[in-house]
Amino acid sequence: MVGVVGGTRPALPPADDRDPDTTPVAVPLMVQDIGTVQDLAGRWAERRERAAEERRVTLALREAILPEPGASIDLPYARIAVRYIPAGRASSLGGDWYDAAPLPDGRMFLAVGDVSGHGLPAIAEMAQLRHALLGLSMTGACPGRLLTWLNAMVLTRLDDTTATAVCGHFDPATRLFTWAQAGHLAPILVRRGGARQLGAPRGVVLGATSSLPYGVADVRLEPGDLLLMFTDGLVERRSRDIGAGVSLIMEAAVATGLGTAGADLDAGLDRLLEAIGGPNPEDDTCLLAVAVTGKGPRRP
Repeated sequence: MVGVVGGTRPALPPADDRDPDTTPVAVPLMVQDIGTVQDLAGRWAERRERAAEERRVTLALREAILPEPGASIDLPYARIAVRYIPAGRASSLGGDWYDAAPLPDGRMFLAVGDVSGHGLPAIAEMAQLRHALLGLSMTGACPGRLLTWLNAMVLTRLDDTTATAVCGHFDPATRLFTWAQAGHLAPILVRRGGARQLGAPRGVVLGATSSLPYGVADVRLEPGDLLLMFTDGLVERRSRDIGAGVSLIMEAAVATGLGTAGADLDAGLDRLLEAIGGPNPEDDTCLLAVAVTGKGPRRP
């Protein structure tokens, strides 16, 4: 029974004689949602394909620039091995590099560096810096002078670029390692069951300023010594700072037997990487190891 107030029957809503199963409101929304999902899926697949292609190009370019990353160099006075592992994601591929080259005077030039940024721009800048430093090293100039020249190139030719580097000469006749650094982590020396990080000479990041000089340091290596040069991707993680990572490397180098007489350098480096939790998925990892095996030739 419908009540009546004031003698007036309340108005009822108009009748809707449309078939609820064919109401035209819901169907366009469903089609639109499906189209949006398909469009987003297509865009995501396209982005993944572009990222994969960029990674392939970046890795191919870097492989064409750098020496074989797993190669070892056997010399009468030392064995040199490298571990270079790219970041897990294409967007994280960086400009890490390394070099180990004999000089005309019989010394060995050793270097590790890292260009800021990621992707193809960082790889291109890395190539310029690596080739420039290698060419400059043939002059025989001291490492501090080499970094001064390299810094001038960054400031004048590579706008808005910064990079770190550590480089040095190993003289097999005297076993003296003379080195300099530009805002880079100092090498680690493993000797007689212990490990320590070398005291770094002064040196600012490449591309920061032209007013500060680059200092030089040296250390006399002994048969059985192991020298580790590396980029920050080896020691830095989200879960720990660089200092803790360096300490972990030194502990792992001792625990895995690196630097002991007759140790297998290649196997030891693999164990070292495993002991610190494997390679860094968010940054390139570069490790250059020099195991001194003998006194070296005498100079005339």
